[in-house]
Amino acid sequence: MIRIIMADDHTVLRAGLRMLLDAQADMTVVGEAGSGAELLGLVEHLPCDLILLDLTMPGLGGLETLPLLRKQCPAARILILTMHDDEGYLRQALREGAAGYVLKKAADSELIAAIRSVMRGEVYVHPALTRNLLEDLLPSDTADPVSPWDALSEREREVLLLVARGHTAANIAESLNLSAKTVETYRARGMEKLGLRSRAALVQFALTHQFLK
Repeated sequence: MIRIIMADDHTVLRAGLRMLLDAQADMTVVGEAGSGAELLGLVEHLPCDLILLDLTMPGLGGLETLPLLRKQCPAARILILTMHDDEGYLRQALREGAAGYVLKKAADSELIAAIRSVMRGEVYVHPALTRNLLEDLLPSDTADPVSPWDALSEREREVLLLVARGHTAANIAESLNLSAKTVETYRARGMEKLGLRSRAALVQFALTHQFLK
């Protein structure tokens, strides 16, 4: 029997997943958490074989929780279940020790297959993202280096330029008609792709590349 702990801040989603997983003859959900901090407390006293981990949660997010989980319960497999079909998140999750990466929009039969796959010791990645990873391994016809800035989405660039100009997340959310949480996601993802750790570093990057005028 595969003992599973789920970590996601959406209770309705967790309820649906519990029904799906508990319906499998070889799986049982033994615990649920709504944040990274809650999950870390749960695994201290609740043995499990697999952890379903969301990336975007209040407080301690999935990517920050991952390395802590690897130290705290190294025998458990960690399967990312997220809405983010982003290669940056995928690569970081795999680097931090995740055994697989599944998108929430495919969280039915694919999730069951992914769980069984990682429990066999395999790595499971959503098919669309697998294609992108394989393309990176193929020889490129172009010798010109690609700027990290070019790897950002249009919205990530837009948010980062506003951050560099001193706007707050609330200001940006209002001007772009987004939620503050979505703005923070774009900011964090863009900073990660650029390899930057602070707003000062972002401002320096923007000045160096003459993005601030």
